[in-house]
Amino acid sequence: MSERALRGTRLVVTSYETDRGIDLAPRQAVEYACRNGHRFEMPFSVEAEIPPEWECKVCGAQALLVDGEGPEEKKGKPARTHWDMLMERRTREELEEVLAERLAVLRSGAMNIAIHPRDSRKTA
Repeated sequence: MSERALRGTRLVVTSYETDRGIDLAPRQAVEYACRNGHRFEMPFSVEAEIPPEWECKVCGAQALLVDGEGPEEKKGKPARTHWDMLMERRTREELEEVLAERLAVLRSGAMNIAIHPRDSRKTA
């Protein structure tokens, strides 16, 4: 019997619920404008915090709130260089000492630098 009752209906596509007797949350329309001249409105709840920027519906660019404050500037950290990270671990005196040690090893010839066989054909 239940098979006969559902035959011919599209349960996935059609909803049998209605909006009668339902109180929707109070809403407000907020207007945004993008740099390409597009203006559009977005509905928000009255209680919602309004974002200062939104993606444009037409072109996808960042649209700013009309008659609102712009987004807050984020403070960016300066890029840390290899030298900055090295100076966090060692002092200048320690670095000069390591450099002197390495130069002494190189000048003494104690370091055995292997030459690749392909490189030896070029020099011969």
